[in-house]
Amino acid sequence: MARETLAELLDPATTVLLTSECQQGVVGEESALPELAEQARSSGALTNIARLVAAAHYASVQVLHAVAERRPDGRGSNHNARLFHAVSRLPVLQISGTKAVRIAPPIEVAEEDLVVRRLHGLSPMAGTDVDALLRNLGCRTLIVTGVSANVAIPNTVFDAVNLGYRVVVPADAIAGVPADYTPLMIRNTLALISSVTTTDEILAAWKG
Repeated sequence: MARETLAELLDPATTVLLTSECQQGVVGEESALPELAEQARSSGALTNIARLVAAAHYASVQVLHAVAERRPDGRGSNHNARLFHAVSRLPVLQISGTKAVRIAPPIEVAEEDLVVRRLHGLSPMAGTDVDALLRNLGCRTLIVTGVSANVAIPNTVFDAVNLGYRVVVPADAIAGVPADYTPLMIRNTLALISSVTTTDEILAAWKG
């Protein structure tokens, strides 16, 4: 069977666009992780995510925003890795209900968007409602965007592939630190298990 074209792979009826941790406390101006936030902005990734979200709204593609947060008392959050201990000591905590866990500009959240919040783990798909929601939506292809290329993005791609979804990664709509790590992750890992493309190519597929 001939390989699917990008337009076929991104059929709006069976595609969901996922944004990972595109929240003010992560990629916003008052980020707990200023180096990551700066990279998300200076690389153009945050702008490209906003472009993809706007285009998805126009093309009737479901958008799902995955947000990482924690309770003020930390109950239910992980404590089994260095990363979690470091996060718990940051000056800005991703506390439920605060500005830090709101989706960051210039990304616009529409009424029809889904927002899934998690209190634990490294991936939006592990131990959350995301998989069930995607299946109920008839999703076959998941577009993964956001941060970080170091942890959450590869975890999301692995989980989605293991669950049977086809994954598309727009290389210019994800970010990590340091800057030169993201292309290495894409070339040596994500390209092996997902369709790597660009924001412009996705927009063109939806316009077509």
